[in-house]
Amino acid sequence: MAVDFEQARAFFVEGVAAYEAGRLPEAERKFAAALSLAPGRPSVLSNLGAVRLKLGRAEEALALLQEALEREPANAETLGHCGTALAELGRTADALAHFDRALAADARSPALWILRGNALKELGRAGDAAQSFREALARGGDRELLGYYLAGLEAGEAPQRPPSHYVEALFDGYAAQFDEHLVRTLRYDAPRVLTQRLAAMGARWRHALDLGCGTGLCGPYLRAMADRVTGVDLSSNMLEKARKLGAYDALVQGDVVAYLAGATESFDVVVAADVFVYVGALGEVFRLLAQRMPAGGSFCFTVEESRGAELELRSSLRYAHSEAGIRRLAQAHGFAVSALEKRPVREDQRVPIPGLFLWMERT
Repeated sequence: MAVDFEQARAFFVEGVAAYEAGRLPEAERKFAAALSLAPGRPSVLSNLGAVRLKLGRAEEALALLQEALEREPANAETLGHCGTALAELGRTADALAHFDRALAADARSPALWILRGNALKELGRAGDAAQSFREALARGGDRELLGYYLAGLEAGEAPQRPPSHYVEALFDGYAAQFDEHLVRTLRYDAPRVLTQRLAAMGARWRHALDLGCGTGLCGPYLRAMADRVTGVDLSSNMLEKARKLGAYDALVQGDVVAYLAGATESFDVVVAADVFVYVGALGEVFRLLAQRMPAGGSFCFTVEESRGAELELRSSLRYAHSEAGIRRLAQAHGFAVSALEKRPVREDQRVPIPGLFLWMERT
């Protein structure tokens, strides 16, 4: 028994090191091995649950975390992980109860106040959410991230871009249920709508770029009309799902703007489906694409429609863009609008979100 415990502890330490280094599959194997030798250990259950949560397997994570809480019901860290799993599974009210329990045990963590604020925001309690984010600021929380949250909730001046680590974490956690939730629940059809008009042109494209490709919903459509298809996304978990489709010749993990700034290839068709809501100001995107696209190249994308400011950060923490602002950018950077459709980009709480679908030609 002593040998088993020592081996379990060694596996646990190795798992922690792998987790901290971002080697999540290795961390999962190490924690699972530790758990097999030391069943029921709360620390092992909690860490294995945290890893599976990071890997996008919220249901598996929740079972482990709830078992850990049966043994240590006031462990703030485990309560936080458990609340996160519940939030990812759509059980927001239950998640909030876990965050409140965690903060009752230890109110010092800015991360817990942020998690609580996000749950309150999802429940429509904007004022309480803002107060929770201010508590996180007071405890040393990420000023850039919290400023972004508060700007969205309180209609402050919109930051030009969201924090990249916010977008990466958001979609890493969303990857596992992304396709089903987006397509079936939110009635999202942008990839088909955008590429249907491209296909109607009857062209064979040399190199297609799928900006913010996510799990690859545009990939099969582009594969049918392009010799080469490249996808770019900030989320490694999203890219892992896209890779399994076999529709892409290359997949690159990176920020959209940073990728375009470093690109050396040219693209004769570029698609950005429901991506710019998480990019913000688009001036740099247009400028860089103008350098990477030949005359006659096609650029199509969607945005949520703002009927006021050119750039608006909403309480959903997604950006909206005005038609006038998009047309101004197109003209400034050598793109001609060939078609524009006003139609919902998706639903939110069963309410259609007005959007703009645009197709442009590089002049």
